[in-house]
Amino acid sequence: MPQVVSTLAKDRAQAAGLGTKSNAAKYLSQDFEALKKKCQKSQQLFRDPAFPADPSSLGINQDVEWKRPKDLCPDPKFIVGGATRTDICQGDLGDCWLMAAIASLTLNQEILERVIYPEQSFAEDYAGIFHFQLWQYGQWVDVVVDDLLPTRNGQLLFVHSADSNEFWSALLEKAYAKVNGSYKALDGGLASEAFEDFTGGIIEEYELDKAPSNLFNIMKQALSRGSLLCSSINQGSDHEMEAVTREKLVKRHAYSITGAQEVNVGGTRVPLVRLRNPWGNKEWNGAWSDNSKEWDSVLPQEKNKLNYSAEDGEFWMAYSDYKKQYSRVEICNLTPDSSGSDRVGKWTLQQFEGSWRMGSTAGGCANNRETFWINPQYRITLLEEDDDPVDNEVACSFLVALMQKDSRRRCNQGQAIGFAIYKVCSSQSQRLTKDFLQRNNACERSKTFINSREVSARFCLPPGDYVIIPSTFNHGKEADFILRVFTEKQTKTEEVDNQVSFTLDNQREITQQDIEPSFRDLFAKLAGQNKEISADVLRTILNSVASQFTDLKTDGFSLEVCKSIVDLLDKDASGRLGLVEFHVLWTKISKWLAIFKDFDQDKSGTISSYEIRPALEVAGFQLSNKLHQALVARFAEQEEIDFDNFVSCMVKLEAMLSAFKLFDPDKTGVAKLSVSEVNFFC
Repeated sequence: MPQVVSTLAKDRAQAAGLGTKSNAAKYLSQDFEALKKKCQKSQQLFRDPAFPADPSSLGINQDVEWKRPKDLCPDPKFIVGGATRTDICQGDLGDCWLMAAIASLTLNQEILERVIYPEQSFAEDYAGIFHFQLWQYGQWVDVVVDDLLPTRNGQLLFVHSADSNEFWSALLEKAYAKVNGSYKALDGGLASEAFEDFTGGIIEEYELDKAPSNLFNIMKQALSRGSLLCSSINQGSDHEMEAVTREKLVKRHAYSITGAQEVNVGGTRVPLVRLRNPWGNKEWNGAWSDNSKEWDSVLPQEKNKLNYSAEDGEFWMAYSDYKKQYSRVEICNLTPDSSGSDRVGKWTLQQFEGSWRMGSTAGGCANNRETFWINPQYRITLLEEDDDPVDNEVACSFLVALMQKDSRRRCNQGQAIGFAIYKVCSSQSQRLTKDFLQRNNACERSKTFINSREVSARFCLPPGDYVIIPSTFNHGKEADFILRVFTEKQTKTEEVDNQVSFTLDNQREITQQDIEPSFRDLFAKLAGQNKEISADVLRTILNSVASQFTDLKTDGFSLEVCKSIVDLLDKDASGRLGLVEFHVLWTKISKWLAIFKDFDQDKSGTISSYEIRPALEVAGFQLSNKLHQALVARFAEQEEIDFDNFVSCMVKLEAMLSAFKLFDPDKTGVAKLSVSEVNFFC
């Protein structure tokens, strides 16, 4: 595939493994060790300029004092007696979803210790600086914060520990607020979002009124392999937000699921679920609640294992009651990068970064029949069927998760996103065309298009080849995204992209005698006494000719474009076009005009930027997704390309690819340039 070898910083970082679990990227380029040493040398406590102790970091207008833990208690500790789920008590911020996720996180010490770095301290080498590791849109980042925390009347305003001198949870909340823009940005959300940011895992959701019959076993197995779970109750109306039911359960409130066990009651095994309210109080008061009569039928040694009577916001309830009372359960499946356990290591993950850009890759959902095909496409080959097929059908299970970037930082002003999956034959290696997608229906798709950070779903399909097409609901809507495919069995997943290829006009060498007399006369009239045409004269000629076509829209050919045309065709380096060179140009423009008119199907005088790819293919250019996107960004205006921009595009492509051939004499598809030779392409 033709390409100019690049040394982009991002490529170097990926090659070095930057952003992996073992080599997290420095968030906002802040180096924790370097900053700490600088503070220790200056004997000044760290103050974070990237997330200052002022209203901009709060995101809300509140009268607060920013204080360090040493100003709040005489002997602050990062962790007291181990980080546990009882260390998380929600404050004056609607981030119960985050609190529920942190509480679940404490059940997996391996993951927790990677997130919070438990060796941090307010004693040894203290410099007012702490750091945490979070997963952000495909990579792990090391996030630095100072320990100035928002307080009121000498008390922490937001999350706090039940132990007044413990601060790891408050500092973790601050790090999470930093990557999302402010504390206010954390107001409202789903625990699944935080689960992913703590683990890099992938979420599955189940509506309890439609749950599979084996959901309890799914939950139990998920907890046993370190997965994180949470649950919530739908609200009936806006005024029921965090309303408390008669059973002391809170609506539209995130609860951690911390256990799933069966107990023996009179020879019958009763499934129980343990949940925790991040408030640290308000517990279920029904059957199997703390000290309820149901526990009298359980053997003492079994009761002691379940810690059923502590007043800490945590409680047990029968699985049957759980399904009646709660609406939804979210399970965060851990990826191989989340844990070192053998069980987790069996999962495989394929991850891709992409973007939807107006005019080139933002085609909208399948309802947009004319543009859907231009969305990014990803091919998945399912190779191995499941060990335990459902209903004895040979099939392969996999999970697809589509995430749009930075929706919370943009105050949730994201796009409604979703995806569709199409069955294709094994020989299908090119992008699916508009005709194919208009003739064929998707075999699977996401449940709905929704303005959420992520949509995900599990599928079970026969072995074979499929294409996943992620999209926004409406065409022309821009966003960056991460597409992840999560499987237990062997699969092959790749972006469907055309290899760059091109066929330049190989016209036979002609002489002036080969040119028709009428054209020679026209040239002589246009060139005048110089007998050659300069870029300035060429501009006048092209604009005059274009104006005669009433069915063409053009803003006029610029002098820059005309200079590029002269450079492309000027064989004798005179800086002007002679008769033969001008004849070659005229032949090219005639060809390009015919292509342009053919793709101007509505006779508007322009072609849609969505049609530039097939138009270029007719002209002899097959381009990669990124190159196509770059061309549209450069030459399209409001999703339309007029004739002068189309010609400009063709000239630039021919010039670039002609030059490329000079630096790839062996036709390897790779051109290696020295620093001085780079100027040749500029």
